[in-house]
Amino acid sequence: MITASISVVIPTFKRPELLHKCLAALYRQRYPGCFFEVMVVSDGPDPETEKLGQAFAQGHPDFCIAFHSLPARRGPAAARNYGWHRTSGDLVIFTDDDCIPDAGWLAAYWRAYRLYDQDYIAFTGHVMVPVRERPTDYEKNVAHLSTAEFITANCACSRAVLDLTGGFDEAFPAAWREDSDFQFELLKNKVPIAHVGDAVICHPVRPAHWGISIGEQRKSMFNALLFKKHPDLYRSRIARGPVWNYYVIILATVVTIVSFAFGSPETGVPALLIWLCAVMFFVAKRLKGTDASFSHRLEMMVTSLAIPYLSVYWTIRGALRYKVFFL
Repeated sequence: MITASISVVIPTFKRPELLHKCLAALYRQRYPGCFFEVMVVSDGPDPETEKLGQAFAQGHPDFCIAFHSLPARRGPAAARNYGWHRTSGDLVIFTDDDCIPDAGWLAAYWRAYRLYDQDYIAFTGHVMVPVRERPTDYEKNVAHLSTAEFITANCACSRAVLDLTGGFDEAFPAAWREDSDFQFELLKNKVPIAHVGDAVICHPVRPAHWGISIGEQRKSMFNALLFKKHPDLYRSRIARGPVWNYYVIILATVVTIVSFAFGSPETGVPALLIWLCAVMFFVAKRLKGTDASFSHRLEMMVTSLAIPYLSVYWTIRGALRYKVFFL
């Protein structure tokens, strides 16, 4: 039995078309100088994706691929942990089902791993996010992945590091902040993180429905958990403070409503003007350099009216859930 030198772990759930592109790119990898295996883990029962995995394995008998499913949905952190625990590679590489690795991706990581020759070492590669010259607000947000310090779409570490840290914290049930948490654990354990510029993956922007930013606000809840675990690192690397403009909008809303309700327009009018200016500032910030179409501008105006309230709601809910003072 051959022991894998590289194990690639891919969490997925009900996105077989995207996963197929990812697997096809992995199959096209130029010889990395070692044997590698691919472990696909579905975050819950997913017959369609399981069928794809079996078909891909049958169609590529020289490709070492395995597919497993979690019995219930627990999040990508749990899927990654399940995957790396059931592989044998010295170097474990993580990517996502919506990513397309460059043909030399594995070889680049393997060269870096051999070059550093350390028991405890982690790596981060380069993420390309192709967007239009004037992207939508959603596309612009996804494009930030290309400048992120460390993301699970393109990272690797020695197996010893995973044993040391325990892998990913499964208390993060969504694809949000679990990668930052892992990075912070590496920093706390003084594990060096090397950037491998030629370990390249492409992360296309998936089509998004109108108003997607409304649902995205739920992720704010998990910022509270990351802050609770790593307050100093959160403030130095994620956000130096709250989004005060949101709190200004909410406070101005309350003052306006209360003032007019109690017949005090001399207080209500200035509060209303402050609310209007704060909202206009927020809308202008989101529109800057983005798609100028009428539909997108309308979307930005409508969603900007709701986002401050929803973001703060989920932030407070996260603070209560994880029992931490966090704004």
